[in-house]
Amino acid sequence: MADLIVKAAVKEYLEEKNVASDFYDALDGEVAELLEDAARRAEENDRKTVQPRDL
Repeated sequence: MADLIVKAAVKEYLEEKNVASDFYDALDGEVAELLEDAARRAEENDRKTVQPRDL
């Protein structure tokens, strides 16, 4: 599976915090779940386009 997040962007967003190395894998997994759920909702509504409302 490809990385879905950009580690540098996460680190920049959390500029004042330290980020544990395993946090990125956990975050990547959460993003993957969100995307899978959104794709499923779009499909259930007979759409190929994933829209914000699918989140």
